[in-house]
Amino acid sequence: MTLFCGRQAEKRANAIAVSDERGERTWQQLDERANRLLNRLRAEGLDAGDVIAVFAGNCTEYFDILMAATHGGLLCVPVNWHFSAEELAYVVADSGARWLFVEDRFAQTARDAVKEHGMTAAGVVQIRGDATGFTPYEEWLAGGAPDEPENQVMGGPMFYTSGTTGRPKGVRSSTSAKAAPLATLDMMSQGLSGMLGIPSDGTTLLCGPVYHSAQWAFSFLPLIAGSRVVMRHRFEPAETLALIDTHKVTNVHLVPTQFHRLLRLPDDVRAAFDGGSLQIVWHGAAPCPPGVKRAMIDWWGPIVSEYYGSTEGSIVSTASAGEWQERPGTVGKPSPLVEITIRDDSGNVLPAGEHGQIYVKNRMGTDFEYHNAPDKTRDVHLEPGVFTFGDIGYFDADGYLYLSDRKIDMIISGGVNIYPAEIEGVLATHPAVRDAAVFGIPNEEFGEEVKAAVTLNDGYAAGDGLAAELVQWVRDHLAGYKAPRSIDFETDMPRHETGKLYKRLLRDRYWQGSDRRI
Repeated sequence: MTLFCGRQAEKRANAIAVSDERGERTWQQLDERANRLLNRLRAEGLDAGDVIAVFAGNCTEYFDILMAATHGGLLCVPVNWHFSAEELAYVVADSGARWLFVEDRFAQTARDAVKEHGMTAAGVVQIRGDATGFTPYEEWLAGGAPDEPENQVMGGPMFYTSGTTGRPKGVRSSTSAKAAPLATLDMMSQGLSGMLGIPSDGTTLLCGPVYHSAQWAFSFLPLIAGSRVVMRHRFEPAETLALIDTHKVTNVHLVPTQFHRLLRLPDDVRAAFDGGSLQIVWHGAAPCPPGVKRAMIDWWGPIVSEYYGSTEGSIVSTASAGEWQERPGTVGKPSPLVEITIRDDSGNVLPAGEHGQIYVKNRMGTDFEYHNAPDKTRDVHLEPGVFTFGDIGYFDADGYLYLSDRKIDMIISGGVNIYPAEIEGVLATHPAVRDAAVFGIPNEEFGEEVKAAVTLNDGYAAGDGLAAELVQWVRDHLAGYKAPRSIDFETDMPRHETGKLYKRLLRDRYWQGSDRRI
């Protein structure tokens, strides 16, 4: 038996471990499937340090794969299922993934990645559905022995985050890169659950994409600690309330956009919600408007807590509902596992009350690197082990952290990070576009939405038709959520004589009167 699910299988073999819309797994079944999958991967020649990728929505099979990779020292790349065929092919190639697991609802994108962009892997296995051109997952899984694999060491995910320039980049944790003992992950999962108040014998609701590092951390790590996971591929607000009550959910991770949608439900639907099983609700990934957060606390009680973190640095600070109510806007005090400093442009530590760049150091000595991107790794590190997410903030006199701005141009829409440079690069390839700038503007539901401003080459006229064509051009090359919601046509871009774009001059006119700076 693999260590973590095997431990649960010994205690409660027939209890449900994971479930989705189409099925469920007991702890015993999850354990056996993880064994089979890891043994099959090893039979195919994979060993600790090798890479696999998953292009799927939230489904029970995803957790088979995560569990196997975790026990086999493998790096597992959860690919954003919104990605285009071009983006999928890039991630598979850049990560060096030797096997790709693709769910049936995204199989056509994978086929296009093979046909149109030359995506290669030792093999592609299709989860569910008619696996035309690919190997069926259940058939492939059956070829692995159910016996407990030998020489188990810790693996982990390598998430791809969109970069401020160019293509997405993989984030490699120093912990998983060293194929550490499984006891390390055991300590991490138990420690996280304890720090975040997640009961080890509870039920986790996963209603955000597990390819996102936060959703992975708030679902897979509790599973390792013993929590059951109920998942849905997409978030639907009324169904979420029903799932919490039906399955006696104890903990859930949400983003502000989901709060918006829950609060907009009809009064009778909200009134019918009990929610008595909930012990903790965590939110993060994007700034939450104060009015929305107050409304959620009024409705669900003082269990709505906030964290600050990133794919690179995990969770670095937390704020309970009570702390936030006493200090509106805070993202809390630093986690016991990290040291946070505020520094000026020369790297000097600033005192409380002064704004500067936020730097993080993990007290356990863990660090990260960007896969195949040493220059980008170096750019975000002040020194080995001391790094920044690119945010500006300050401490108050009591040691509570506040975010004040973003040094980089990242857009956060619905809890998803979107980097303008990637979109600008695509717009620049359209024959009509001479210059392009992409930035975030206010959106009541999503926090921000993507806006593009362009100047045109001679022979092209501004208009709704061309705007729609440019939006579709982006959709043809990138995930749909990265496409601008609207296009502004500018006569000239506000650029310095050196060529530097003063994007804030374009963006600020949309933020006038807003109480948000981030």
